[in-house]
Amino acid sequence: MSHASYPALRLRRTRATPWSRALHREIAVSPADLIWPLFVTEGENVEEPIASLPGVSRWCTKGIAARAREAVALGIPAIALFPNTQPERRDPMGREALNPDNLMCRAIRAIKDAVGNDVGVLTDVALDPYTSHGQDGLIDAAGYVLNDETAEVLVAQSLNQAAAGADIIAPSDMMDGRVGLIRAALEQAGHRNVQIMSYAAKYASAFYGPFRDAVGSSGLLKGDKKTYQMDPANAEEALREVALDLAEGADTVMVKPGLPYLDVVLRVKQTFQVPVFAYQVSGEYAMIEHAVAAGAADRDAMVLETLTAFKRAGCSGVLTYHAAHAARLLGA
Repeated sequence: MSHASYPALRLRRTRATPWSRALHREIAVSPADLIWPLFVTEGENVEEPIASLPGVSRWCTKGIAARAREAVALGIPAIALFPNTQPERRDPMGREALNPDNLMCRAIRAIKDAVGNDVGVLTDVALDPYTSHGQDGLIDAAGYVLNDETAEVLVAQSLNQAAAGADIIAPSDMMDGRVGLIRAALEQAGHRNVQIMSYAAKYASAFYGPFRDAVGSSGLLKGDKKTYQMDPANAEEALREVALDLAEGADTVMVKPGLPYLDVVLRVKQTFQVPVFAYQVSGEYAMIEHAVAAGAADRDAMVLETLTAFKRAGCSGVLTYHAAHAARLLGA
């Protein structure tokens, strides 16, 4: 196929006016593409700003319910919940994860009481918010995270969250085989419409620091998570991880972090043609906010440009702490 050449063809011609740029835009981003991560904490009428995540707070369950109503008003379809479990409720086995009245379960119920099914509730499945050692699973005497023993607890944690009203179970632990076990348990318990969004390609990243502050695990973590989270150098391995999770019953998959791994997002989308989500993690968010604070960037432009990049790479949606801000921009 041949094309005209300059000067008959001027690619700048369609960029000359705002209406023409809008008409020829290949990617459209809307509030419906966003999932809003929120942190829940104990207390009444509590909002706790998180120093390493400027503009982000931990909220009590009443505050979480208010954020859910805000999400409905903004057209954001789903909220992702993460608990800041108090130190006295943590132990080496992460038992608080199985408490039907834990922070996560109470927050789920508060959202459902406030907005019903107008917003989907995505719940994190991993033990790091509940363990006294900060690892995502149970550990042996040498500190190694045990796969199969952890997976059993993750199944019970998933059932606990589903019983409280979770719409999407999101295993973020990176244990082998856990998606299949969780899917089977949900089916057996009658939770057939509860989705699984697997953190299928979750990397051992340097971008998670502010998140660990937010859930209270940064000062507790013993060692690192490199025996279960993926090596940042590996992309082929990500495809194997995604293939396994899809075969075990994942409805959707996630790549985490986001911007540093857009090549992985693209390869997953092209290979499997399934809904792929990316998590624009705390370190990515913080970089934008610190650049804005230093006068080096325009927040609105950076937020919209990064979301466009995620969509261009093939994302069906993005978990981002900028969700409410982005929704306001996109709805303006």
